[in-house]
Amino acid sequence: MAKVRWGILSTARIGVQKVIPAMQKGRFTEVVAIASRNGEKANEAADKLNIGKRYDSYEALLDDPDIDAVYNPLPNHLHVPWTIRAMEAGKHVLCEKPIGLNAGEAQDLIEATRQFPALKVMEAFMYRFHPQWQKARELVANGSIGEVRALNSFFSYYNTDPENIRNRSDIGGGALMDIGCYCISFPRYIFGEEPLIIKGEMDLDPVMKIDRLTSAVLRFPSGKISAFTCSTQLMPYQKVHISGTGGHIIIEIPVNAPPGETISIILMTKELTETFSFEPVDQYTLQGDAFSKAIIEDEPVPVPLEDAVNNMKAIDELRRETSFDNS
Repeated sequence: MAKVRWGILSTARIGVQKVIPAMQKGRFTEVVAIASRNGEKANEAADKLNIGKRYDSYEALLDDPDIDAVYNPLPNHLHVPWTIRAMEAGKHVLCEKPIGLNAGEAQDLIEATRQFPALKVMEAFMYRFHPQWQKARELVANGSIGEVRALNSFFSYYNTDPENIRNRSDIGGGALMDIGCYCISFPRYIFGEEPLIIKGEMDLDPVMKIDRLTSAVLRFPSGKISAFTCSTQLMPYQKVHISGTGGHIIIEIPVNAPPGETISIILMTKELTETFSFEPVDQYTLQGDAFSKAIIEDEPVPVPLEDAVNNMKAIDELRRETSFDNS
């Protein structure tokens, strides 16, 4: 197999605007089909993106024997059900984050994968494939900032459209689920630990009943601490600051690194301030290729589903801590 043949479930904006164009540039990825419950939307997206096959139902796409793998960018409440249905149809699945509505649902997905040991399933946290994050992790691991003690992050955008899926509490909307999941994933990736204690506060939108602002502190077994704020109703902004006994690492664009621009992270110590620059790359292309390569070579996926379950456990704990649960 030279390339994995991909089908896309839905014409979701992230897929049409970011993931599909990126995967069309991949070394190991070929997008051959797209599906929507609205046939007109499927045709429109297929024509725009030069995709050969288009389907007016998800079931029809899954029935296509010429599709090897499926990308699932459906709303959060459909992640697990349609990932399982894709596996039942014999497809590998790359599923958007967060993997499900809660840790129990994510664990159900792991149990379902045991029935299909030949199939690969992974949560699509694309930021981990960008070289800026791999460099940051390397700098932490080699002691460039001494003993790492803290990670602080901020992630926000502004969206008050009540019809937007990110603002619907009944299908897993809200700041924590949409972008706070990144802020929880960051320290887990950098520290290599799972949080022991989680404390936080949420501000709920009085009409939409989703968290429009969430702040939290996570304490890890080694004593490391991570604090974050995420919001769906603040001016767009993002940044990560990793602190150690001997220095700091600043990641200016931790999530939405522009694929056509050179970006940088900054290392600051007592002795120097050094900037590490990275040539333009598309992290969605890198993610698609890494997952597809695991399929072609029948190797473990880069990030196992257990990681997705652990991220959901932290989200669940924070919702319990704040007495808010929109699952």
